[in-house]
Amino acid sequence: MPMEQLLELLQDNARLTTAQLAAMVGETEEAVKAAVAGYEKEGVIKGYHTLVNWEKLGAPMATALIELKVTPQKHTGFDEIAGRVMNFPEVESVYLMSGGYDLAVTVTGKTMQDIAMFVAKRLATIEGVISTATHFVLTKYKDGGVVFNSDYEEIDERGSNLID
Repeated sequence: MPMEQLLELLQDNARLTTAQLAAMVGETEEAVKAAVAGYEKEGVIKGYHTLVNWEKLGAPMATALIELKVTPQKHTGFDEIAGRVMNFPEVESVYLMSGGYDLAVTVTGKTMQDIAMFVAKRLATIEGVISTATHFVLTKYKDGGVVFNSDYEEIDERGSNLID
């Protein structure tokens, strides 16, 4: 079974049924079901995620990208600090980066003030954190491969808006 094709289909739309996936990859439903179960067990598939456009509901939600400069720990390097950071419920993602800072952290909260307090009281106080720089998301155009603003949904490769 073409592993990459199956995984790409699931990544694009995790709501596809086993029957739909089987038809799309040219395999039996049983083979697809077994492959997906195997990928889940092996940790290839890490979970299924729903992207919610909270702005459409008028729900308060703020997102920020936070740059952390840290001192690597003697025996664990960046892993120990990254582990502490990723355990906070406000934290959506943590990445080790090359360049001017060490960790990129995506955080969500109800307000920008909530995020600012989280950074000041919880992130900045972690031993080994040298500095933080917080960048608030002002508009979400695309997230997780999904276009959030319908005005930009149908723009072709030349930059022409196909809606007109």
